Amino acid sequence: MQLVIVESPAKAKTIEKYLGRDFKVLASYGHVRDLPPKDGSVDPDDGFAMQWQLYPDKAKRLKEISDAAKGADRLILATDPDREGEAISWHVQELLRSKKALPAAVDRVTFNAITKQAVTDAMRHPRELDTDLIDAYRARRALDYLVGFTLSPVLWRKLPGAKSAGRVQSVALRLVVEREREIEAFVAQQYWSVTGLFEMGGTPFKARLSRWRGDKIERLSITSEADARAAEADVKAGHFTVDTVETKPLTRNPPPPFTTSTLQQEAARKLGFSASHTMRIAQALYEDGAITYMRTDGVQMDGSAISAARKAIATRYDGGYVPDKPRQYQTKAKNAQEAHEAIRPTDFGKDKVGGGDHARLYELIWKRALASQMASARLERTSVELSDGTGKTTLRATGQVVKFPGFLALYDEGRDDAEDEDARLLPAMAKGDAPAKTGVEVERHETQPPPRYSEASLVKKMEELGIGRPSTYASILQVLKDRDYVRVEKNRFIPEESGRLLTAFLERFFERYVGYDFTAELEEELDDVSGGRAQWQAVLERFWRDFKPRTGEVMEQKPSEITAALDEFLGPYLFPDKSDGSDPRLCPNCGTGRLALRGGKFGPFIACSNYPDCKFTRKFAQSGGNGEADNGPETLGTDPESGLEVTKRSGRFGPYIQLGEGSEAKRSSIPKDIPAEDFDLDYALRLLSLPREVGVHPESGKPIMAGLGRYGPYLLHDGKYAKLGGTAEIFDIGMNAAVVRIAEAANGGGRGRAKAEPLNTFGPHPTSGGEMKLMEGRYGPYVTDGTTNATLPKTTDPATLTMEEAIALIDARAAKGPVKGKKKAAPKKKAAAKKAAAKEAPARKTAAE
Repeated sequence: MQLVIVESPAKAKTIEKYLGRDFKVLASYGHVRDLPPKDGSVDPDDGFAMQWQLYPDKAKRLKEISDAAKGADRLILATDPDREGEAISWHVQELLRSKKALPAAVDRVTFNAITKQAVTDAMRHPRELDTDLIDAYRARRALDYLVGFTLSPVLWRKLPGAKSAGRVQSVALRLVVEREREIEAFVAQQYWSVTGLFEMGGTPFKARLSRWRGDKIERLSITSEADARAAEADVKAGHFTVDTVETKPLTRNPPPPFTTSTLQQEAARKLGFSASHTMRIAQALYEDGAITYMRTDGVQMDGSAISAARKAIATRYDGGYVPDKPRQYQTKAKNAQEAHEAIRPTDFGKDKVGGGDHARLYELIWKRALASQMASARLERTSVELSDGTGKTTLRATGQVVKFPGFLALYDEGRDDAEDEDARLLPAMAKGDAPAKTGVEVERHETQPPPRYSEASLVKKMEELGIGRPSTYASILQVLKDRDYVRVEKNRFIPEESGRLLTAFLERFFERYVGYDFTAELEEELDDVSGGRAQWQAVLERFWRDFKPRTGEVMEQKPSEITAALDEFLGPYLFPDKSDGSDPRLCPNCGTGRLALRGGKFGPFIACSNYPDCKFTRKFAQSGGNGEADNGPETLGTDPESGLEVTKRSGRFGPYIQLGEGSEAKRSSIPKDIPAEDFDLDYALRLLSLPREVGVHPESGKPIMAGLGRYGPYLLHDGKYAKLGGTAEIFDIGMNAAVVRIAEAANGGGRGRAKAEPLNTFGPHPTSGGEMKLMEGRYGPYVTDGTTNATLPKTTDPATLTMEEAIALIDARAAKGPVKGKKKAAPKKKAAAKKAAAKEAPARKTAAE
């Protein structure tokens, strides 16, 4: 028996169908072990020796693999064809060796697509594990571990509120923060444009003012309304004729097929997908055999794929859309071993696969790959100048015409911030023609600051700078969002206070290590390790030699010294110059103290130097230091029952109210859905009185309570919760409505008790005779004949499922036998049983950089 190891169970099922009975295919479910999250997992004093630890949730998987390996004649490691895939194979091999379960024959095979031909071809051409790729993996993993476990303790002690820093994530965050600084420093400039409206042969067109009073007009030439109106008058008074007509042929070549980064960029632009969502969908398409491997720097396609694409183009269009010679693209990746074939469909004959987001992403990949082998687009750009006869006032019109669409008939690449000035259609004109003037437009404009980064533009910028690698971009951006260093609004990244402060800290004390050039050079060194051009421990030694002493120097500084340095570094941001020339640090409360950055238990804030006489404070705000001042508790009134004072305060998690003082004081947060104008002493006392008893349940005889909890307003009955729609409902809901809400919550929100209706029916199954139905299940659509349930593959569109496909799915599921039942947990070990039954963790494939 030959044992094949892959990462994904979906991949395992597909491959097992392609191989004979002599093969058993098992999944590792991603990485099986990692460095333990504790000090000492990497020892720089012992050649950067690493201590690996098996993931607790992978013990069962490894035992299954180990048991199968003991009875196997040959082990075939068939994980993904990249650095992480090589590392997973190496980990599996080392673990089996430690358990003395490693078969005598061990081979490594890779394939770029999960098709029968690709898999069987790979099995005929095995190789050994690539030690250079494994060394590169170890170098990256050790480097990221050393940065995280050396720098993070410095942050925790010297920068309250900071969660962590990473080798690449901190540099990506710096890009976002620097762009925000550019936007804040930007001073808008006013300018005016003057445009003539004309018509020729029934076709209207516009011509902008290009020369006025003999001077060339640029975008910022007219800066006052008076000049704009004077130019408008001259254009209105002028009689314009065509002075010159210049026509230039243009050729646009198609872009290459997708790489990992260009797929992430284009999916963000055209589909609105995040990088992580794009990679999840692409992973499913790959595992279902619809596309080639989705982690790649390569832009080339193999010869058979190019031939298939050219054939599909000729079938879909005509011979004119097929270029004379196949197009060849060259990869820009410096590391050839990690540059695989581009992302493309495995079958160019399929223009649709699956449904929903899977179908949308597949269509994008299919169009891009097919367009890459299509003929160039031929365009014609025309520029027309109209003069008033004196030569002092000239208007210019530009436009373009598509003579032959070529690849544009199928696909046009998106742009982040497109300006389409020349796409207008112009009528045919010749020198001496006098188009009819129909009007003049005068518009006021303001220059715009550089746009904030979108996921697409940030990935593009990181790739341009050589920061990180395409396979890691999705996880890097996700970490920034998960740790609240940035927020996303209208698909654009905006740095949070914590992100700005962390960036400032790193720029001030670890400037070299968040430098773009340094990070890019380190990436090149790691690529050299992958290519066998550098020794991995030597690369780590050079980095560690300077990094470790620097962290020690910062750790020795007092928190007050750190805060003072950051106060000076952030001065222009926290205390921008005022228009009246007054001191921006002057305290607005006492008028004599000076404002400065201070460190607190929950992060930094701005305070007056006259504390405690002056208790003025201000949040570490984001827009030029214009945060709201916090002058202490606001008294709302006195509780008539207790006689204690009720105050409104501002805390770490937002505004709250407090009754009395000291540790025994009662507190309640102020929900966001309470209008500010409605919040008074009465409302504060109502919140402080929570929870309230709605009444006694008529069946159980137990009380129903309404209150405000961590996750919002709720009902509580007999230890079970039901969610309320808003804060007002806590006080308004009556017994009848509360009983209904409790019942609905017990039934899963009122869903699931009614018998589900089939999405489609296909008639009786030819063998079992049961009626075949397409149903919507908890984990997605499935087909059933009443006896066997078969889940639809992710890339199968339920709307197009045929009777034959339904029969095939049911038969394939029935052939595997019944699902094994779960063992019942022993009564006294419920906690352990629950842990053992936990859902398998997803594949830990992405390195946290």
